[in-house]
Order: sequence, then structure tokens, then C-alpha cells
Amino acid sequence: MTYTVEASDITKAFGEHRALDGVDLQIEGGSVFALLGPNGAGKTTMVRVLATLTRPDSGTAMVAGHDLLADPMGVKRQISLTGQFAAVDDVLTGRENLALMARLRRLSGRAARGRTAELLETFGLTDAADRRAGTYSGGMKRRLDLAMGMIERPRLLFLDEPTTGLDPRSREQLWDTTVRLVEEGVTILLTTQYLEEADRLADTIAVLDRGRIVARGTAEELKARVGGATLRLRLADGDTLEVPTDGSTDDIRRTLERLDAEGVHAPDVSIVRPTLDDVFLHLTDDGARRPEPIHAELKEAI
Repeated sequence: MTYTVEASDITKAFGEHRALDGVDLQIEGGSVFALLGPNGAGKTTMVRVLATLTRPDSGTAMVAGHDLLADPMGVKRQISLTGQFAAVDDVLTGRENLALMARLRRLSGRAARGRTAELLETFGLTDAADRRAGTYSGGMKRRLDLAMGMIERPRLLFLDEPTTGLDPRSREQLWDTTVRLVEEGVTILLTTQYLEEADRLADTIAVLDRGRIVARGTAEELKARVGGATLRLRLADGDTLEVPTDGSTDDIRRTLERLDAEGVHAPDVSIVRPTLDDVFLHLTDDGARRPEPIHAELKEAI
């Protein structure tokens, strides 16, 4: 198995606050890896470490075949980062934004024009190519931002809460774009507050809480840790009865047979399975939190 990211025992502290406390990550190539956690859990710090924006206090990592500490420039050449807010120039058109980025990446004029046209088509922006980016919707700006990060296809793409503030249709469009990028071999590290997003896109999910990984696995594996399915029965008098099961067909059938034998009859029966929201609440201590402090080193990076 080939990993795009192999990180071991990553730690980072800001004063007395330990943002990362011995984090290990392995991200398989050509997959979506979702990093979930409450505000202040250390997600953004981990992204900044792997993206070479801040140096860890200890630990080692290989990112896209390059040593994070010994060869940060090699890492930078293999990654792209898209944050919560689209980093596009509103005065320039979509085409001009892409062409500018292509020239900054040292493509020739001819190559820049060709790559710009290709990306406009890929990201569904051809019809709006010659409009100022300031007139774009939030979803279009986010797609343009992604396209700008794909001038040279990265091995690893960081999507740091990429659909924050987007309407449902724009979110769907961005999800479709993400799937296409993975099909092209791009590895994606996704952080998100929308657990439905992780459920739909992620091959592997890790839950980070107070600087430590507290669980990892597929969405279904994590849901199984919370429990099986619950039978929800709406009784004739309007009351609702919920009965836990292990989620298997046999147990659900036996439970219904037992309820029937006991004279419990319901006009409506539904099966409720755990969601990632349940996993999140079960695994994390989501009490009073404070934002991750912005250390002087981070301010300089910003």
C-alpha cells in the first residue's frame, strides 16, 4: 500500500496550550481522508504542519515522498491548499485568475493558455470565464479557487472546510468535483464541520480531540462503535417507543416478534441507524472550548 502522508508522533504547543499531542496519520494515495473534531481540537494546526506553514515541535512526516522537515520545498511542490475562503482576485476574470497563477507557476504563455482553458472546462466555468470573479457565486468562486490550485496537479490537496457557507447546490457541485479529482489520482485531506460531507466523501475518517486521535476507520466502522440500529415504533396513541438492537436482520426480526407477542402493535415502524453526528458526540469532549491560539509564528505565516 502506498501512502501520500505518513506522520508519526507530531506534537505542537503554543505556550501552555498543546495543540497536537503525538498525532500519527497514514493517508493512502488516491483517497479522501477526513479529519474531524470540535473547534480547538487541533485540525487546523495539523493541516498547517503538513502544509509546511508551521514547524512541529517534534515528530516526523513524509508528505508526497518528501521529508517534511528536511525537504519542505519538495513538499510545497507536491501540495495545494484550499481554505474556507476562496483566494481569488475579484477584479480579474476567471480566465485571468487562472492565467496569472499559471504564469506564477512558470508555465509558458502558450502552456498557460492551454491549461487555463482545460481547467475552465473541467471545473464548469467556461461560460463565466470572461466575467470578473467578483460577480461569481460562492460556489463558483470555490471551484475557481480549486482550479487555481490544480495548475500543476498536486499529489496532495488540503481542503480545509471547503464548503463553509455554501448553499446545498454549490456544496453538491464541489463534492462532485472532489470525486473527479480523486479519480484522477489526487489524494485529499479534508477537514469539515459538515459530517454528512465526511460520510459521503471520505474513504477513511480520523477523529481528533484535544490534540489526539481518538478514533479512526471508515464511516461505517465508526458508526458501529456507537451501537447498532434502533427500532422506532409509533404507537396507535401517538407515543413513540425506541428499542435498541445490534443492527442485524435477525435481531431486528426477533425484537419485532417479541414486541408483537407482548401485544405491542404499531402502525409505523422505522429503523434508525447511528450517524456520524452520533459518533462525533460519543467520541469527543465537546464542552467549553476556546479557539486555538494564534502564536507569533502562525501570524507570520498568515
